[in-house]
Amino acid sequence: MRSKLILPTFFPRLTQTSRILTNSRKMSTFIVPNSNPQLPVHLTPDLTQDQLLSFPAFKIWLSTLQHSLSRQADTSHAFHAEPYVLRQIQIQAVDFFGGGRLGFLKLKAEVSNDHGEKLPGSVFLRGGSVAMLLILQPNDTRSPSDSDRYAILTIQPRIPAGSLGFPEIPAGMLDDRGTFAGGAAKEIQEETGLVIPQDELIDLTALANNLSRKGREQQEGGEPEKLQAAVYPSPGGSDEFIPLFLCQKQMAKREIEELQGKLTGLRGQGEKITLKVVRLDELWKEGWRDGKTLAAWALYQGLKGEGLL
Repeated sequence: MRSKLILPTFFPRLTQTSRILTNSRKMSTFIVPNSNPQLPVHLTPDLTQDQLLSFPAFKIWLSTLQHSLSRQADTSHAFHAEPYVLRQIQIQAVDFFGGGRLGFLKLKAEVSNDHGEKLPGSVFLRGGSVAMLLILQPNDTRSPSDSDRYAILTIQPRIPAGSLGFPEIPAGMLDDRGTFAGGAAKEIQEETGLVIPQDELIDLTALANNLSRKGREQQEGGEPEKLQAAVYPSPGGSDEFIPLFLCQKQMAKREIEELQGKLTGLRGQGEKITLKVVRLDELWKEGWRDGKTLAAWALYQGLKGEGLL
């Protein structure tokens, strides 16, 4: 049976007053320092050059793209004969967090070759996030097996998805401080109430990256792209990358059961989270809509099959 795309019955018409009016304001342009060829960036009126150049998401994205473009100099590269160039960047909109900290940024990157062929360049910059597969096993059960293992999902509003109860593994945005593992441990505590030492976390994406890198070097040779050791859930439109961690914890069965339905999160900051404990072998059925949940599940199964877990 064919699945049907659910379309909204009502979609408000955009009016002139609801459109972004930055074109009617004074905008500034600067050249990215040490760029060759020179790279002009057109700013919105509410964003300064210093704010943009110090934004971690912009720095990582630009450095990664420039490195990938430089690889076209290799004669074996698919675009070597007609290489693409990043010609300019147009900042279209910005969103600031509390304290005036730059949070989200929308831009248009013009990437084309000398024949006028362009690559899609609409980009939503939000930087890195972190997520974790938290597996619990009762330590007071006789001869525990895989069927006694559980995973934790968080149920919370995700307005971009149009949901007030979206199931996913614990996750959160990274700031520019600390480590990926530190961010994962912090999110586990905030979203589940469990305190997990960083050294008990296993970086699934780092293990997968090391495994795939060895294979690429054997097959291709040369320097690979400098992508993050992480999952990219929507690379066609966003820079977001998500390192995925595994935590395996033994607890009394009663303590595991007490997590079911627990209200957690930084509720004063809008995090309305309810925990759901599911059997590990049922995780993919419960969280299949969430890309990072499926990615964590697949990496766990794949790395376990490789004998790395």
